[in-house]
Amino acid sequence: MGQAIRIIGIDPGLRRTGWGIVESLGNSLRFVASGTIRSNDKADLASRLCQLHDGLADILHAHAPEEAAVEQTFVNKDAAATLKLGQARGIAMLVPARAGLVVAEYAPNAVKKAVIGVGHGDKKQISMMVRVLMPKATFDTDDAADALAIAICHSHHRMSAVHQARLATA
Repeated sequence: MGQAIRIIGIDPGLRRTGWGIVESLGNSLRFVASGTIRSNDKADLASRLCQLHDGLADILHAHAPEEAAVEQTFVNKDAAATLKLGQARGIAMLVPARAGLVVAEYAPNAVKKAVIGVGHGDKKQISMMVRVLMPKATFDTDDAADALAIAICHSHHRMSAVHQARLATA
C-alpha cells in the first residue's frame, strides 16, 4: 500500500502558532504530536518572529515531517493585525520550505469543510471533530487543534493534480 507520509499542519499567528503532525497512509490517519509556539508579546516584532522561526525549526528537526500545510490568511478589518499575521505566516511558510518540504496552502473554509463537512464552523466544532477523527490526539490550544485540522485537510487533498505538479517541480 505504500509508506506513511508525515505531514505538519501549521496555524500561523504572531502570539501563538499552532502546529500538528499526523501520519497519513491511504485513508488512515495517525496522530503524532501537536503543540503551540508562543512568542513574547512584550518583545519587538523582529524578536517575536525569530522566536516563531526557532520554535518551528526545532519542531521540524524533532519530528521530521515530509510535507507541510499552512492555513491561508484571511483579511480582517484591522490592517495592522492582518499585516502582522501575514509576517507570522511568512515564517510558517519559510521554515518548512528552507527544510526542503513542499508547502501547501489551504483556505480556512477548505480546512473546515475537510474536517467538519461544511465550510463554516467555530473552533469548538473543529476541536471536537479532530478528536473524533483521531481519538488519541492531544492538543494544548485551539491553535494546535486547528493545525491538526490543516494537516488532516492536506492528507485529503495531497494527491490532487495541483499538488502533484508542485511535487514534480520541487
